[in-house]
Amino acid sequence: MNLVGNLFGSSIGRKILMAVTGLVLIGFVIGHLVGNLQVFSHPDKLNGYAHFLQSLGPALWFARIGLLVCVAIHIWAATVLTLESKRARGGQAYGVKTWIQATLASRYMRWTGYVVLAFIIYHLAHFTLGTAQSATYKTALPAYKMAQDYHVLGFTVVPAGTAVLDVHRMVILGFQPPLVAGFYLLAVGLLSLHLLHGMDSLFQTLGWRNSRWSKSLRNVVILACLAYFAGNAAIPGAVLTGKLSPESAAKSAPAAHH
Repeated sequence: MNLVGNLFGSSIGRKILMAVTGLVLIGFVIGHLVGNLQVFSHPDKLNGYAHFLQSLGPALWFARIGLLVCVAIHIWAATVLTLESKRARGGQAYGVKTWIQATLASRYMRWTGYVVLAFIIYHLAHFTLGTAQSATYKTALPAYKMAQDYHVLGFTVVPAGTAVLDVHRMVILGFQPPLVAGFYLLAVGLLSLHLLHGMDSLFQTLGWRNSRWSKSLRNVVILACLAYFAGNAAIPGAVLTGKLSPESAAKSAPAAHH
């Protein structure tokens, strides 16, 4: 059997697929957070970042399709492994003692994954495709011109004076409805829980964890997941508390809107 057949046709191969796709997705969510945290800087930062990504054209869609493939493989492998585990137990659930000993993250791994998937679909419809935005929301975005250059690795990728979409304002307006902000907080909380068990399992599958430093590695994973949740929660939290508002954004860039 060839390599692809081994990966998709065996339990060990499916675990490797879950680990590798999980690693790719972890890298994406961390990068996504770092980019989004620019909302706390001058509007030119987030707007320039978003415009740069959009300017990648086909390369951006290639990356998006690759991420969607990773998500699909990750979910498929998880579902098949779960069904195999149930068949191996004769369809019986774990005993009470085993259930109690399992971590909260591992017990609800599959369900947190489904909620996160629903959130990803909504998030794309909300901020990427715009299909979940009201007409009032769409018309509330004025034209925006970059007041300063946006750099990547020291190179100017979006020069000052470029007309761009006001993503900074869009993010703030998007999180003003408490229901949307609340769903976002719930979703990133479940995603953080999902990452807690997923990263722990990933290190085990790839052989990066041993008995000597297993506890220390888990503590690092816990801290990383807490930091990830805090970083994501800070954005809707700042909007709901008024720390981030369209008015505050306008004051920070008085010469940027025309």
